[in-house]
Amino acid sequence: MQIFNNGCFYIYMDSVNLNNIKLYSTREIPSGNILSNTAITQPDTNNQCVSFRNASAYTSAVTVRTSLTTKDEKKKYNEISEELTSKYRQKLNYALKSGILLKNNSNDKSTVLDNLYKIITEERDPGLDKNTILNECLDIITNPYVITQTCEDIPKEYKKQVVGLITGMSENPNVIKQVEYELDNMHTGTCPAASIEFDLATKNPAEFFRMVEGLTSPQHAVTKTINMDSLSTKSAEAIWLLNAFKTPHVMNDFDTSEVLLKPDENAIIRARIQNNHRDKGERSIIDVLMQSTFMQLGSQQTYNSLIDKRAPNLWTQEDGGLIDFEKTYVESVVEDKNTTSVTYQKVDENGKLSGYEKDFKTIKRELLEALKLGHNVIIGYTWPDPENDGKLAGHEVTIVGYKPKPNGDGVFIVQDSDDELSVPIEMKESYLLPKIHHAGLPDSIASKDFQYEDSWKIGVDEYQKIKKQN
Repeated sequence: MQIFNNGCFYIYMDSVNLNNIKLYSTREIPSGNILSNTAITQPDTNNQCVSFRNASAYTSAVTVRTSLTTKDEKKKYNEISEELTSKYRQKLNYALKSGILLKNNSNDKSTVLDNLYKIITEERDPGLDKNTILNECLDIITNPYVITQTCEDIPKEYKKQVVGLITGMSENPNVIKQVEYELDNMHTGTCPAASIEFDLATKNPAEFFRMVEGLTSPQHAVTKTINMDSLSTKSAEAIWLLNAFKTPHVMNDFDTSEVLLKPDENAIIRARIQNNHRDKGERSIIDVLMQSTFMQLGSQQTYNSLIDKRAPNLWTQEDGGLIDFEKTYVESVVEDKNTTSVTYQKVDENGKLSGYEKDFKTIKRELLEALKLGHNVIIGYTWPDPENDGKLAGHEVTIVGYKPKPNGDGVFIVQDSDDELSVPIEMKESYLLPKIHHAGLPDSIASKDFQYEDSWKIGVDEYQKIKKQN
């Protein structure tokens, strides 16, 4: 992740391995290393669901049902159950008893059960196994912290074909060697996309699995009706955003639009490889397709899953992850909610931290208000990179809860898609608050500050300025 200058500064969030950078002391734990300022919240002994569940973070306005009431529901449940091993039948039962299975908070009001049933009864992509997808769905239902951005390796039997696709069948040995090295040492920059994937899975599970069903089908796509005011209160600005991000869409009227969401064409290659060659800790089929879809949406349809790069545009000259308001645009479309990207840090012309837009007490209050409303909060946090002259580097994570402490230094409960852990972690507020560059907040909270202007509007102004100059 770097700071880049295109008339103004933005933070480009690209996940990096903090242990390799060695900015902070680490301690050994059985499943890997994490920052010394974080702690693990351990899962329960049966490993079916994590022990930490912040009530407000998982509460939905949708009516919770925990028993099957119709013949159709019972039929679907039984047919799904017949496809499962004993271990996964227990997870299906958890999905029912927790109220998740019958939630219908999806775009077309279908339930989680409906979409799991479609996965096993309707055609899937020819390279994907329906039972593998079903098992991955149940893994996420019982523990959404399994969602990861950790990149999968390319097995030897596929390496030549994949390298050929990337190089355009080049026979130049230097080009081939370079691509092989990059594939063997790839670290994805999809942390914003993985954070949105986690948020959707925990807040709108029916919509999440409706998307899974569509993305794993032969069409590799899903359509979604969104409210235009989820993008902007002004219809003209909302339309501008859809066009600027090159999002395929059809306007239903001035208030709603139907958008097409799909991964890049190379994502299915990685997904098919993962179908049979997924190693422990790597992205699942679902992770690959979801993260590609969100990267496509935020990068103006320019993402390439094989090399984990996107094309530069007028807002960024980088070719990696998404910048803050690109992430917020994706979040607003995918979850059909008005999310505002609030910037807290000031960055100077050298890409270094120069101050803050708000004091830490205000930042904490806004985060807690969002959690109290039942929202997770996706944040980008930064640190000085010693390998890049102290310029800020950064990462995107999701705050799902907060625990006060007697000494006043409470902890935020965080999901990190890049920590190689399938559990939430705790980060001290004294450690995290000074490092937060931006946060995606409900508009009702962000709009309380009359001096605040959303980062995408700054981007629009910058776009218009450069357009005039050209």
